Amino acid sequence: MSQRLLGQRALVTGGSSGIGLAIAQAFHREGAHVIVADQAPPPGDLPFAPLDVSDWTSVQKTVHACGTIDILVNCAGIMHVGKLHEVDPHDFDRVQSVNARGVFLCCRAAIDGMLAAGRGNIINLASVASLIAVERRLAYCVSKGAVLALTRAIAVDYAAQGIRANAICPGTVDTPMIRGYVEHYFSHDVPGTIAALHARQPVGRMGRAEEVASLAVYLASDESTFLTGAAIPIDGGWTAK
Repeated sequence: MSQRLLGQRALVTGGSSGIGLAIAQAFHREGAHVIVADQAPPPGDLPFAPLDVSDWTSVQKTVHACGTIDILVNCAGIMHVGKLHEVDPHDFDRVQSVNARGVFLCCRAAIDGMLAAGRGNIINLASVASLIAVERRLAYCVSKGAVLALTRAIAVDYAAQGIRANAICPGTVDTPMIRGYVEHYFSHDVPGTIAALHARQPVGRMGRAEEVASLAVYLASDESTFLTGAAIPIDGGWTAK
């Protein structure tokens, strides 16, 4: 059994379900000491730290309690559906506070320890929505575009200090969050909406969280030491169209 992350300390935000949980479990299998930071504990026995990524005090407390972090995975996020004229400013601010500002806060809290250690690896979950416009996802697109810009800025600013930053840009992945937003926004036709989400990837299906986790393991490992500032689609061919 490979142990590509043996001895590494990893903090995974949003790690209690979906892609975040799959990443946390994959890192654990690869020998990392993983802390899941979320608003509720994950299933199983992974170490857990309560975290509200939109609150600076909460972020500082959690990150500092974890000690030196070798790998930071920012996976916490929320969805929103709506064109510009359908987006309430309060909802827009809420999406940005979690998806964009939350990533900034976690990176900001972790960077001092990484600088002191002379190494660090930041993996931010962006989205295909950071690369292309997705219909009726304005607030979400804006937030994920900010995540990608933040990732690239960090990569350039800290490459000489041994710190890497990359963005994973998933297409539609079949997770509890996706199922939840379909039931919330498309309750009039849940089966039809799920079928459409499968179909918009050229491979004809949504992704699996474990597939994204495999990419995260690669980015976290020494196999990818020449890779920083990248935006990597894992989308079943969606952005190739």
